[in-house]
Amino acid sequence: MRLLLGIDLSTTGAKALLIDEEGRVVSSATTALNLSAPRELWSEQEPKEWWEATTISIRQALNAANATGHNVSAIGLTGQMHGLVVLDHQGQVLRPAILWNDQRCGAECDEIRTRLGHERLVQITGNDALTGFTAPKILWIEKHEPEIYRRIRHVLLPKDYIRYKLTGALAMDKADGSGTLLFDLRKRSWAPEVLNALDISADWLPPTFEGHEITSEVNAKAAELTGLREGTPVVAGGGDQSAQAIGVGVVRPGSMAVTLGTSGVVFAATESPLIEPQGRLHAFCHAVAGRWHLMGVMLSAAGSLRWYRDNVVCDRDFEELLGAASEVPVGSEGLIFLPYLTGERTPHADPLARGAWIGLTARHGRAHLTRSILEGVAFGLKDIFNLMKGAGLGPGDQIRLSGGGARSFLWRQIIADTLGVELVTVNTTEGAAFGAALLAGVGAGVWPDVDKACGKTVHVKDRVSPVPESVAKYESGYQHYQSLYPALRPIFHAFAKTA
Repeated sequence: MRLLLGIDLSTTGAKALLIDEEGRVVSSATTALNLSAPRELWSEQEPKEWWEATTISIRQALNAANATGHNVSAIGLTGQMHGLVVLDHQGQVLRPAILWNDQRCGAECDEIRTRLGHERLVQITGNDALTGFTAPKILWIEKHEPEIYRRIRHVLLPKDYIRYKLTGALAMDKADGSGTLLFDLRKRSWAPEVLNALDISADWLPPTFEGHEITSEVNAKAAELTGLREGTPVVAGGGDQSAQAIGVGVVRPGSMAVTLGTSGVVFAATESPLIEPQGRLHAFCHAVAGRWHLMGVMLSAAGSLRWYRDNVVCDRDFEELLGAASEVPVGSEGLIFLPYLTGERTPHADPLARGAWIGLTARHGRAHLTRSILEGVAFGLKDIFNLMKGAGLGPGDQIRLSGGGARSFLWRQIIADTLGVELVTVNTTEGAAFGAALLAGVGAGVWPDVDKACGKTVHVKDRVSPVPESVAKYESGYQHYQSLYPALRPIFHAFAKTA
């Protein structure tokens, strides 16, 4: 039995997924991770905990598959993007990792724009300076933690710390590298002009590889801890969004996906580096060699529903909440939810944006609140979808939907009606970990390329078509939704000053 291992280091858990050479899932194990918010706008995790959780998940997946490390042909890595891990000259972690959803770096983003010029920055990197990216986090450490800054010798992204612990090698894939704001998008390599402007040493940054390329091999220490075979090849992999796209088969130019996870993502594969002039969409390298993608991200999608369940209606489960919401009319009888619980990225690059219910009256009950969250998230996805269309990218015949929120038929229907396009789900539900395993398979020679790997393993399962009457109603509701952020922005910012 030859198996392929995909490791996904998400914000909430470390997953190990084993698939066979036909693309069938053999086993999966996830170990939960803790999230720390020591101050307002901060979001951190301990890399030590990542590694401990990863070793547990690998052993559990091997045991569940009744397999040993000798059955694993290759390993692919994926995980949360943009997070900053800094190491000293001995490879020791210097501070907790600063994560993708951390919002502390607003001033540093302004400084980056000033040093390079906004237009030049976007033209080189494909992106505006946003708080989620890696580069402003480095400048924040320089300004606020100079003792730590002076000791930095290596900069890694979260999944690449796992690679380091598995193999001892410092390496990164080009898809994840392009999400640092330190990458030349067209050249698919580090950008000397940006590094020089920000006074960041090129020596800190690891070499980069295409997603399927082998970067290193499992070393003896990691083999002992995980049960893997020493010498097992580890491919570059990809950031979670590009690996997720591979996992649902969005690899050919023109194909589009929506991921409904903690964050919400609209992803479109492209054959060349397309750049939205204002940097409101992210332009990154794809984990497929020689391809790129455009992406928009809302920070709190299914995360909004989880927050609501955990903090507002603590005694109800998701199934009960969604069942009641299905009885509420389209539009939640005039109630609109703004899903900016952790600030927002696309289209409003504003870490100070805040969540809100607008239109609340005495006739609204729990079911209205629930449905308004589903609709508010759908409106946020439509914001991104419209920017994609403005950049000349249409969805074609369909959009592929994945993520935890995609399990809800009600939410799938709401999104189909809001976007006005058919949504499909596929047979694979393991997302980024599955994409990482496919990249491992290409690296190991199981499939000749990523297109063939997806063609053999990923197939459409269910379809949801938009209902014309609902499409019209949601278009009207969306117009109201669009007017709310500009109206409330001054209040959000005033609140931030007095908090």
